[in-house]
Amino acid sequence: MTNITHSAARLAFSAALDGLLKYIGKNDREKAFLNITDLAEKFMGGNFDHSTYEKVREMIRDKDNKWVKYANKLVDELDPNVFKMTALNLGYESAFYGTKKIRKMREKYNCNIPWLILMDPTSACNLHCTGCWAAEYGNKLNISYEKMDDIVKQGKELGVYFYMFTGGEPLVRKDDIIKLCKKHHDCYFSAFTNATLVDEKFCEDMRKVGNLSLSISLEGFEEVNDSRRGEGTFKKVMKAMDLLKEHGLLFGLSICYTSKNIETVTSDDFIDMVIDKGVRYIWYFHYMPVGNSASVDLLPTPEQRELICRRIKEIRATEGGKMIMAFDFQNDGEYVGGCIAGGRNYFHINANGDCEPCVFIHYSNANINEVSLLDALRQPLFMLYREGQPFNNNHLRPCPMLENPERLKAMVEKCGAKSTDLQSPESVEHLYEKCVPYAEGWKEPAKELWENYKHFKGTKYEKETRNEE
Repeated sequence: MTNITHSAARLAFSAALDGLLKYIGKNDREKAFLNITDLAEKFMGGNFDHSTYEKVREMIRDKDNKWVKYANKLVDELDPNVFKMTALNLGYESAFYGTKKIRKMREKYNCNIPWLILMDPTSACNLHCTGCWAAEYGNKLNISYEKMDDIVKQGKELGVYFYMFTGGEPLVRKDDIIKLCKKHHDCYFSAFTNATLVDEKFCEDMRKVGNLSLSISLEGFEEVNDSRRGEGTFKKVMKAMDLLKEHGLLFGLSICYTSKNIETVTSDDFIDMVIDKGVRYIWYFHYMPVGNSASVDLLPTPEQRELICRRIKEIRATEGGKMIMAFDFQNDGEYVGGCIAGGRNYFHINANGDCEPCVFIHYSNANINEVSLLDALRQPLFMLYREGQPFNNNHLRPCPMLENPERLKAMVEKCGAKSTDLQSPESVEHLYEKCVPYAEGWKEPAKELWENYKHFKGTKYEKETRNEE
């Protein structure tokens, strides 16, 4: 009965999306968006309160709402198959059906079950960027297509319909990635990439499958970007963006902000430039001092961290913000209840098969080549994560490594997790010592911000507030 209901619901959403794509006039579009909202509440209403659906309906009826304009822009500019498969798989399958199933599985197995899984198809990369955790793994490791397929199969049994590829450079394996997208046409896939391997054929393959997006690594304008990623990289990225936009594909940016580029990557000039290039979203990631040779000089100062806390909320604000979605992996803990790693909402499988709690935390008790996905999620380190989350009630200090380094040290030592860095294993004590000064420096500013969060929570903070501070 469950499978029949699931199939019927997917067909209903598919038909509703087909109807939406036919409408050009705004009045018809509004009806179509409302119809999709009604379907969501009918089939998956328990995922959210009735008031949430009502707020969505109210927003849809507001033709001047930024996010309504954003949604209409996607309908107008994305390839129809890309729009439909994104909405169907990322929306219905993952956000609605998957979430409902995951909640049941968490109760059944009494462990964390993630909403998405990150995996590295390969450790190989054609670049060697400063501060990239992948550079620590070497370039000869790969997860076979068969194993990736098996991971997705096991994941779907648990309710996981969203998979991200990291690396290395995942597009070294772009043929296998497209093959996975075709086979698992009910899942959504995304790849973090340097974009230098994007070409016409790959764009056409992406358009046909419809369920793959790219998050392109960029660190600022040409001089700053190429200083970290190599000369000529910026021009290659710009060319890749042009190709992706021409083919009506969904893509965004992955930005690692450091003490050197934080002002640039949040500036109006930079944001306006990438929007014009067709970028729809930005993932902002805090630089992490991972690896024995990592530079602590690239860690943002407390003042810079406070700047980006405020600035990203300003960028995505409904009023006065930019026409782009912006996510701040380190500073958006309020929306997800702190740390989401250790399988709580996601975890990472490296190219050697090691199941790590986070892409930035390279310790593990389990390898996917030796255990099932469920057993990997029940490994000692992940269970300690589950017991300890949230690691701090101040969600501007969510991480057990960067802001609460004593927590990671204690967990790794208690469960005997091993370093997954195959070239230069880093002891948890060494990592702890690097993070302590940062954690101490951020503690008081984070406390003050959290206690006075009303100053900038959710919407653009007022100029008077900024001047007062």
